[in-house]
Amino acid sequence: MDRYIEIQGLNVHYQEVGEGAPIIIMHGWGCNTQTVASITATASRTNRVYSIDLPGFGQTPEPPAVWGVEEYTRLIEDFAKQTGLRRPSLLGHSFGGRIGILFSSRNDVDKLILVDAAGVKPHRKLSYYLKVYSFKTAKTFIRLIFPKEKAQRLIEDMRNKRGSADYNQASPRMKEILSKCVNEDLRHVLPQIKAPTLLIWGENDTATPIRDARLMERLIPDAGLVSFPHCGHYSFLDNPAQFAAVLTSFLTSK
Repeated sequence: MDRYIEIQGLNVHYQEVGEGAPIIIMHGWGCNTQTVASITATASRTNRVYSIDLPGFGQTPEPPAVWGVEEYTRLIEDFAKQTGLRRPSLLGHSFGGRIGILFSSRNDVDKLILVDAAGVKPHRKLSYYLKVYSFKTAKTFIRLIFPKEKAQRLIEDMRNKRGSADYNQASPRMKEILSKCVNEDLRHVLPQIKAPTLLIWGENDTATPIRDARLMERLIPDAGLVSFPHCGHYSFLDNPAQFAAVLTSFLTSK
C-alpha cells in the first residue's frame, strides 16, 4: 500500500505491506521502491515491510539542501520514530546500505542486511587523481579566460563528459549530494554495529566490489557473507531465486 508521511518538511513516499516484525528497505542511488519490489515481495512473506523512496528519488522530493549520509540517516531515524517502529530490521542496497550502516551503528536494530552496499570509500588508481587534478586545473584556466556564464557552461560540459552515469543523470543538487556521499567512508562505524548482519553480494560487482564486502565482514562483529558467482551490482535481480532463499532464511532465523 502506498503511503506518505511528512518528515523534515518533505512529503516522503513509502510502501507498507506484509505482517510481522518491521523491516525498512532502502534502495540504491538512482533507484526507487519499484527497483527493490522483488525484495519487498520476498520480505513481506515474513515481515511487515516499509520500503521508502529516499529524498530525491521516486515520489519523494529532493532534500532542501546538500545532504550527506548523516542527513539521510536522520530522516530514516525520524521515520522509525513517527511510525512507531521499535527495533526494526534494515535492508539497504548500494546507497541505501550507507544509511543502514550508520543507522545500525547507533540504534537498536534487530537484523541488518547489506546488499552490494556502499560505505567503503572507493580505492582510487593514480589515473583517477590525474583526471581530478587536470579537471581542477582546466576549471581555473576557463574561469580566468571566459566570462562567468560561459565559463560555468563549459565547466558543466566538462564535468558531464567525465562523470559517471549516475552523476550525469542527476539534477544539480543531487549531483552535489552524490559527490558528498561517495566520498564518505563509514569503515570507522562498522565495529559499532551490534545487530546480526547478512552481506549479500555479486562476485562480479564493479560498483561496490566484493573486497568491500569482505572488509565489512571482518569489521562488523556479527556478520556473514553470501556471494553469488556471475552476478553484478544488482545481485537480487541477477539471481532472484537464490537471493530470496537466503533472505528468507536470515529473516526467519532466531
